[in-house]
Amino acid sequence: MLSYQHAYHAGNFADVHKHLTLFAVIDHLLRKNSAITYIDTHAGRGVYPLLAEETRKLREYRQGVAPLWQARQALAAEPLLNGWLASLAEVQQHERELDHYPGSPWWLAQRLRPVDRLMLFELHPGEHEHLARQRLPDNVQRIHGDGLQGLRRRLPVSTPRLCVLVDPSYERKSEYAEVAEALLEAMRKVRHAVMLVWYPLLPAGRHHELLAGLRDGGLRKIWRSELTLREPATDEHGMHGSGMLVVNPPWGLDERLAAAMAPVTALLGETASHRSDWWVGE
Repeated sequence: MLSYQHAYHAGNFADVHKHLTLFAVIDHLLRKNSAITYIDTHAGRGVYPLLAEETRKLREYRQGVAPLWQARQALAAEPLLNGWLASLAEVQQHERELDHYPGSPWWLAQRLRPVDRLMLFELHPGEHEHLARQRLPDNVQRIHGDGLQGLRRRLPVSTPRLCVLVDPSYERKSEYAEVAEALLEAMRKVRHAVMLVWYPLLPAGRHHELLAGLRDGGLRKIWRSELTLREPATDEHGMHGSGMLVVNPPWGLDERLAAAMAPVTALLGETASHRSDWWVGE
């Protein structure tokens, strides 16, 4: 099934949660000089115009990146948010207007050093065509193919360090187990890798299959962050929250992200909340 297109949801609260976490992890990784290979298993288009027909249909960015953008001067005192918003400003065509939202390929490529490598996997032919048109550095490889299979085949990598973002649409119920299996296999090959996994919080609670699969598979050092917009209603079917797992998180990531998420949740509404903890410790 290849019906999902992220353009309908670009810049929503889950994107903020996901990309702020990714931005913080990259911050920590860049404190060392050794080369990094980044792998994005579900890349998407790269950059999303907020006035595009798809994005305007739902306008989910209005309860996501938009309130942060509007409050960016007030948020300047929070270091992680200030850096993230300053980077976000670089992709806008008009300095004071929020007209584009960047996906994970942009967030990764924007801070890529000459010694680093980035592999972007995208299976959807239309999304990959959009991605192929994005201007990216020479050390970025765009691959039209299945990202979880590609991750398995490309490991181990030639660089001393590895950082992987796994961000599926979870259109198929089986994807939760497939992500867990792929992650366990990848970590057996590269035990020191930093792995980030996004998952939706839905009333059905299928993300528990992913969480249990990683824990029961023997993986350790898994940090969990969940941003919830509201408690789900009994008859609700949509996403009410966003989850992030970070395997082998850099030291201090939990405190930095918690400090940044406090003003984020305040801007997202009275019912929004954030929690973070160790899903599996050392």
